[in-house]
Amino acid sequence: HQIFKQLLMVGGVDKYYQIVKCFRDENLRANRQPEFTQLDIEMSFITPDELFAVVEKMMAEIFSEVKGISISTPFDRIPYDEAVRRYGSDKPDRRFGLEIRDLTQAFSSGCDFKVFNDIVAASDAVIRGICIPAGGEMPSFAATHGAKGLAWFRVVERDKSLALDSSISKFFDADCQAVVIDAVGASAGDLILIVADREKVVSNTLGQLRLKAAEDMELIPADRYDFVWVTDFPLYDWSVEDKRWVSTHHPFTMPHPEDWDKLESDPGDVRSLAYDLALNGEEAGGGSIRIHRGDIQKRIFRTLGIGDEEAREKFGFLMDALQYGAPPHGGIAFGLDRIMMILLGYESIREVIAFPKTQTGSCLMSDAPAEVDFRQLRELYLKSTVKNKDRPTES
Repeated sequence: HQIFKQLLMVGGVDKYYQIVKCFRDENLRANRQPEFTQLDIEMSFITPDELFAVVEKMMAEIFSEVKGISISTPFDRIPYDEAVRRYGSDKPDRRFGLEIRDLTQAFSSGCDFKVFNDIVAASDAVIRGICIPAGGEMPSFAATHGAKGLAWFRVVERDKSLALDSSISKFFDADCQAVVIDAVGASAGDLILIVADREKVVSNTLGQLRLKAAEDMELIPADRYDFVWVTDFPLYDWSVEDKRWVSTHHPFTMPHPEDWDKLESDPGDVRSLAYDLALNGEEAGGGSIRIHRGDIQKRIFRTLGIGDEEAREKFGFLMDALQYGAPPHGGIAFGLDRIMMILLGYESIREVIAFPKTQTGSCLMSDAPAEVDFRQLRELYLKSTVKNKDRPTES
């Protein structure tokens, strides 16, 4: 699908859109469906700034027409690294505070807490925390997100100054406590949650804690719509299972021109010209500027472990097209079901889809997918390894 869009641009179709039913062949995480409706846009000679302007105008018109409200443009923009660092998510919900604060430096320079210091010393770890105003007990679900080291503290007033109160606060001297309290901007009666682990685990844990705390304490305004562009996504992710680099989005995403010299030497530090539009903590849409140069595409394939011969075998038609002078092009796709869900004030995408599927991809009405019988297999020249005494013989 992605390659076909690019070939249209190469062939002289300078802009197009389509509304299409899509099938998701990946893990169905919470609030996702295997079938969804997508608004797909592609344009030649487009820059991110120009594309953002078109989308922002479209969104402002939709919310004016449907909700009767005015959406302020242009939308804010946040680099991916900053979004994950401050909100623990690449689709941040900014309708409330509770921003994540970095405490790595505070602990390395003045707080001698062995548990955290050992975690940081043993691996490439970070220490971060959030402050929950007038918070209560520590949410017990924190450990379910994979964090090894979670500490919680109530902030109390003691001898006309603020102090940390918990079962482990005795390991923190007065100066260290003051550093932590100041770093997260806490006041008396607040709750501080601190996590030390690998950056991805810390971000995920605190991001989930942040959302849960905001929901429990009713900090999320129901009548606010916060749009934000998340930009500069990493071009690659490291697959621990396969022990190789994989594309964060797809292998036809243009790397950031400032990072082209790192494609072979430091793939993990290469940014992409990819962007998502987040709305109230949901991904409303996402896209990128595409690769329009054959030499850059070859370099991307090689980093992904796809040699020139394999690239020619699998993507020869694309490589041939690029050599004729493909125009710079890019696009974005929006999940119409998810946008409709937000407009109607629902929390689940299932509410706006007729006959939604379960999280395992089955249909409760028709019991699909059903078992495949022998005759169907025979029509496709397939052989089942499952023994079935009721199955007719081939003869």
